[in-house]
Amino acid sequence: MSNDAHARPAGAGAGARSLDAPAPSHAERARTLLEASSAGTLCTVAREPAGYPYGSLVTFGLDGGDPVFLISELAEHTKNVRADARASLLVAESRSGDPLANGRVTLLGRCLPASAERRARASAAYLSRHPGAEGYAGFGDFAFWCLELSAVRYIGGYGRMSWVSVEDWRAAAPDPIAPDAAAILEHMNQDHADALPAYCKAFSSLGEVLGAEMTQIDRLGFELSASTAAGSETVRIGFREPIASKTDARTALVGLLKEARAKLGKS
Repeated sequence: MSNDAHARPAGAGAGARSLDAPAPSHAERARTLLEASSAGTLCTVAREPAGYPYGSLVTFGLDGGDPVFLISELAEHTKNVRADARASLLVAESRSGDPLANGRVTLLGRCLPASAERRARASAAYLSRHPGAEGYAGFGDFAFWCLELSAVRYIGGYGRMSWVSVEDWRAAAPDPIAPDAAAILEHMNQDHADALPAYCKAFSSLGEVLGAEMTQIDRLGFELSASTAAGSETVRIGFREPIASKTDARTALVGLLKEARAKLGKS
């Protein structure tokens, strides 16, 4: 079950304060994070000392939702998974600020050599993200391995967490706005900071808003951290219809600002 309100830090609000604000599923959020990443921590069961979790920095691709690795027989994690295939991959966002407020995904399963039927797909999935690896992909001590998933855990920062079913994970698509999200947030926070409190006042149950920062945007809406006399509150505001590009985002944000100002009695 998804949880978007549990374990918020002291002083934070109870979550989205606006009505009818659609949001991506946790499966979509998790898939978006993985699509934007190329490295993570592979955790295996150590042989020596036996039984301890062993973490390694690895690069990966995605084949049908399953992480794919190109790893050497000389690596300790390869020796570990040959003895015990149980493994997990942790991938986390690296945005500035409180690292625990960033999203992360842990994928658990069995790490196995790519089958003959899967090897070509695994190679294409990995090399599309890491073309520089093509030079050693053919070395005799390197091979493609796949993490065949059995569970997915998503944490989107404070108060947003759940176990995602493998079926939902495989069916989810990354958010189309993700590649432009950072630029949109920077533009709104730097050049249109005066508009952000208006969004909060017009489309949420908050009254007085001292200031606001846009913290997230996706195809269905955006989120703001609003400063009030009582502390910080999270506000989510939905677009009137899903967007698919940076141009769509600009049009939707301008339209909502006009609507907000009309509701607030401002020109």
